[in-house]
Amino acid sequence: MDDVKDVAREVLTSILPVVVLVVILQLILFENPGYMVIQFIIGAIMVTLGLGLFLIGVKVGLLPLGEAIGAELPQRGSLPILLLSILFIGIAVTAAEPDVRILTHQIDYISAGSIPKSLLIAFVAVGVGLFITIATARVVLGVPMSYILIGSYLAIFTLSAFAPPHFVPIAFDSGGVTTGPMTVPFILALGVGITSVLSGKDSLSDSFGFVALASIGPVIAVMLLGVIYG
Repeated sequence: MDDVKDVAREVLTSILPVVVLVVILQLILFENPGYMVIQFIIGAIMVTLGLGLFLIGVKVGLLPLGEAIGAELPQRGSLPILLLSILFIGIAVTAAEPDVRILTHQIDYISAGSIPKSLLIAFVAVGVGLFITIATARVVLGVPMSYILIGSYLAIFTLSAFAPPHFVPIAFDSGGVTTGPMTVPFILALGVGITSVLSGKDSLSDSFGFVALASIGPVIAVMLLGVIYG
C-alpha cells in the first residue's frame, strides 16, 4: 500500500504542473478551446493512470526480477554464457521500451519510410545489448570505467565525421530514449545484482555506469547504420 501511495504522489507531482500549464495555454491561445481542453484532460487522466500502474509494476516486479537475475546468472555458468545471456536480455528489454518505439515511429513517419522502423529498433536494441555486455565484462575483468567511456566517445566523434548529417541527431536521440521507464530500472537492478556477486568490496562503485554505457551503445549503432546507408 505504501508503494501505491508513493507512486501516486510521484506521478501527480510530475504530471499535474504540465497539465495545468497546457490547459492555461490552450485557454489563452485558442478561441473556443472547450473541446480541446476536455480532450486533453481525458488524455492526461489516461496517461496518469497508465503511468501509475506501470511504475507500480516496475517497483513490484521489474526491479526485484532484474536484481534476482543479475545475482543468479554469474553463479549458473561460465563467463561466455553470462555475457551471452546479458546480451539477449539487453536486446529484449530495449525492444520493449516505449520511448524507443515512439522515436522510431516518428523517424519512420518523417523519413517517409526511408529509415525502416524495425531496422532502427534492431540497431538500437543490439547497441544497448552489446554495451551492457561490455559493462558486465568490465566488472569481471576490472577494467576502469573511464577507459571505456573515453574510447566510446572517441568512436562516436569519429563516426560522426563519416555518418550522413541527418543520422547524427537521430543517433544521439536514440541514446536518449533508451533511458526510459522500462530500460533504466531493469538495467540498474541487473547491474546491482551482477556486481553484488562479482565485485565484492567494489560492488558499490561497479553497480553504476551500466546506464551510461547503455546510452552510448545506440549512438554508435545508429551512426554505423548511417555509414551503411551513406
